[in-house]
Amino acid sequence: MFSSLRSRNASVISRSLLHVAVATALALPSAAVFAQATSGTIFGSAPAAAGESIRIESASGQTRTVDVDASGRYTIPQVQNGTYKVSLLKDGAVIDSRDNISVVVGRGSEVSFAGAAGAAQAQDLQSVTVSANTLPAIDVSSVDARTVVTSQELAKYPLGRTAEAIALLAPGVVPGSSYFQGPTRNALASFSGSSVTENAYYINGFNTTDPVSGFGGITLPYNVIDQQEVLTGGYSAAYGRSDGGVISQIGKRGSNEWHFGAQVLWTPRSLKGDQKNTDYTQGPNAGKIYRQYDDNKSWVATTSAYVSGPLIKDKLFFFLAGEYEKTEGNSVGAVTLPYNTRYSYRDPRYYGKLDWNITDNHHLEATFASSKDQYAGNLYDFDYSTRQTGAYNSGDTSLKNSGDLGVLKYTGYITDDLTISAMWGKLRSTYFSQIPGYDPTLPYISGRDQQNPAIGTNLGNTQTVATFTDPRHTSRNTNLRFDVSYHIGDHLITAGIDNQTVRDLNDGDTTSGPGYEWIYQHLDPATPILDNGTAFVDAPGNYANGGQGYIVGKQIYQTAASVKVTQRAQYIEDAWQVDDRWLVKIGLRNDQFTNYNPDGIAYLKLTSPQWAPRLGVSWDVNGDSSMKVFANLGRYYLALPASVALRSAGSSLYTTDYFTYSGIDSQGVPQGLTHIDSSTGGPVSGNAEYGQPRDPKTAASSNLKSEFQDEAILGFQTELTPEWNAGAKLTWRKLRNAIDDVADAGTILAKAESLGYDVDPANVQGGYLFNPGRSNTFKISDGNGGYYDVPVSNADFGFQKLKRKYYGIDLTLEHPFDGKWQAKAIYTFSRSYGNSEGQVKSDIGQEDISATQDWDFASLMSYANGAQSNDQKHVLKLYGSYQFNPEWMVGAVISLASGKPRTCLGYYGEGETAPAYPGPYYHWCGGQPSPPGTYRYPWQKNVSLNAEYRPSFADHKLAFNVMVYNVFNQRAVTTAYPYYGSSAAPLSRYDSATYRTTPRYVRFGMTYDF
Repeated sequence: MFSSLRSRNASVISRSLLHVAVATALALPSAAVFAQATSGTIFGSAPAAAGESIRIESASGQTRTVDVDASGRYTIPQVQNGTYKVSLLKDGAVIDSRDNISVVVGRGSEVSFAGAAGAAQAQDLQSVTVSANTLPAIDVSSVDARTVVTSQELAKYPLGRTAEAIALLAPGVVPGSSYFQGPTRNALASFSGSSVTENAYYINGFNTTDPVSGFGGITLPYNVIDQQEVLTGGYSAAYGRSDGGVISQIGKRGSNEWHFGAQVLWTPRSLKGDQKNTDYTQGPNAGKIYRQYDDNKSWVATTSAYVSGPLIKDKLFFFLAGEYEKTEGNSVGAVTLPYNTRYSYRDPRYYGKLDWNITDNHHLEATFASSKDQYAGNLYDFDYSTRQTGAYNSGDTSLKNSGDLGVLKYTGYITDDLTISAMWGKLRSTYFSQIPGYDPTLPYISGRDQQNPAIGTNLGNTQTVATFTDPRHTSRNTNLRFDVSYHIGDHLITAGIDNQTVRDLNDGDTTSGPGYEWIYQHLDPATPILDNGTAFVDAPGNYANGGQGYIVGKQIYQTAASVKVTQRAQYIEDAWQVDDRWLVKIGLRNDQFTNYNPDGIAYLKLTSPQWAPRLGVSWDVNGDSSMKVFANLGRYYLALPASVALRSAGSSLYTTDYFTYSGIDSQGVPQGLTHIDSSTGGPVSGNAEYGQPRDPKTAASSNLKSEFQDEAILGFQTELTPEWNAGAKLTWRKLRNAIDDVADAGTILAKAESLGYDVDPANVQGGYLFNPGRSNTFKISDGNGGYYDVPVSNADFGFQKLKRKYYGIDLTLEHPFDGKWQAKAIYTFSRSYGNSEGQVKSDIGQEDISATQDWDFASLMSYANGAQSNDQKHVLKLYGSYQFNPEWMVGAVISLASGKPRTCLGYYGEGETAPAYPGPYYHWCGGQPSPPGTYRYPWQKNVSLNAEYRPSFADHKLAFNVMVYNVFNQRAVTTAYPYYGSSAAPLSRYDSATYRTTPRYVRFGMTYDF
């Protein structure tokens, strides 16, 4: 749908011995992890002898024992992350053991024991302290593409304190558009070419993805993260509702030992690098400042603390943590909104975890997490001629957003071969906003820099918001899972259900002030403002004061609804250990999605079987976990979030009445108005959104199918030396089906009439959800309670076929931590191209999920094929740490990335017309074709460093640290104003920077852990 120009903005010593142990293994067992990977697996081999078993013991005293099978293999699935002692028993007596075995979420930890003939070696191994890094570094039990970052690694790297900053360490993950943010203002990420709303977020197995629009998700306080799993492809049938990537966080838990600690972080304003100002680029104001950024700075203070331990030894444990972050700063607006906003954020976050070992075979856990984001600010007049801040103007919109999560999970090890788990949880979110001192009599003035300069420029008033949201807006997200795992012979079979229900309550936006805003525009005076088959507005040159193309629109926008979405899924997967080197995972998932309108009636019912097959293969080439070749094929379905209903299935009102004018008063209100004729005689809507209730049968094409994507992965990992590992991975993705909206009512009406249907044009909607690139059938009311079925082909609309493809190669080189240092280098060459980014439109910041202006009309898709917004051809990532001694440690994260595509949008064709919408929304620039990728943003370079000192006098429990982000203060443009305008009326802001990379900042910290 149309969106106006103001769219929102271990050490080496034991490796040889370990290889001896592994080489004597008879086979490698299959390993599987499910339930959104809140656990790992311990597997391996031992001498095949009667009476042998394997026992694992956790730090919390929980033990599990399984028999070694006749071929000498064993596997223990569903092992909670943590540290374990693994023992080999003969007739109940320990004959060998390994200590400090770290279980990493979603991975298999191989622990094998030598045969009787190698008793001496076994004795030597018995004395080795083994950790996850001294075990084989290559996990031959996995067939997916995942990166797991532990809390120990997070403490060593200079990173932003968000889940997405961690995810950027993984190959194929790049920053998303700065236009979009998550629930707590966190920047978002794109996985392997997908849009930022196509990812899934989890906390301890619960889906915390933003239930309203899919922008990010609720995440844990940074110091609470025990492990973060980043899945970039190839994930199992247990995962769904994502065709991008998965960010799954596992929180810390208590044990038999008492621990407590605290941390204070300080990011001072005085050490922040200056941002660059933005200037006008075209017209009489070219070179003059548009917005001041060089003094837009803030300081941040973060305080956190935690305590954990046993409530009942070996039985009941707790972990409690809290974090409070305070930010204060200022931000100067553009010359069209000349205010200096002094603002503050208050962000309290909490986490609690209870673990109850009912018995060794039955475990119950409870998770509570809360994340709040509170904003308040005041606007002061700012004089751009003197660059001075003046008197108080008004209060800024205050926000109080929160997410409160509660989860219960039961895990039962019924037998050695049968494991079940059940999880239920609820996420309650609030989205409160309030405008202090709000004046309902003043209309918002937009497009001040497009006012007629002969009359005046930058004339406006103190109204600072164009729309406001319902302060009662909340959402409820419930998630129920049940999973079962059964080991039989060489097969580990898992199956389960995954049900989710989202309720979005009192959602919507309303135009501020008296219920309308004034939008100034400078257009071609000889071209109709709107002529798209749905609505018509005459050319401004035909009216008094319109000879130069200066017009003003009186716009009204309102959406309001409470809606619901249900998502159901069932899956089954078999991990088959074909022989001692080959593992095959075969899975099948079936998703069902139902979206309901404000009356509780389903307007989308995508419940026919949506089969998502998954196939993965792992080949342990040498039989000793020193080299793995793996491959994966999969299909992934994506549901539509709740907010889609607001415009596509609700009573949406979005109209504009157009005028020429002869004057502008001191409040920015146009004077001397001359109405411009339109098809309605008054306000028009390019999408026929006149506030009428939407018939749920006409909200979408009757043969609509869900968005889904196919993916193929081929890769290998190998041990170059006992200290170095390397790998390569090829990824291919193709978006097979998408959902967007089409607004070409004229074509639909013409097709109906060609079929002999007597259709009232008023019954043809201005926007339908449909599958771009396919033939769609639309239901049109016959006026008598029935419907005409009108099939419209892709050719009828004049569209191209849908295309979004991604291919990439990731090359990795890694030196795992050896007690001294660790390092990893990742180079990715990739291409993301086609004519559709996905659910959003990053180049203009349009966040109307699956209702972007793409696919509304054929003219908007002309020359749309090219490099997509998340395309970065070359990305190099380097990160690591060095431990000089027990007191001193340094770390670094370095990234080098080529620029993303830069968009130039103008009027259509060589004649620079506006056949779809009144404005420069077409892939033409100054009368020349301008497909995506024609222009590029500059390369982005970032070097971040940190250092930590843990003095021996405090037994290394006290730490002082400093981090410098973006050491060289590189401030490359990442997003620019994309609208060129026309040759006759170029827009003065075209290609001016709207976002740049984050300037340098310095963060000091002090930590105490006991």
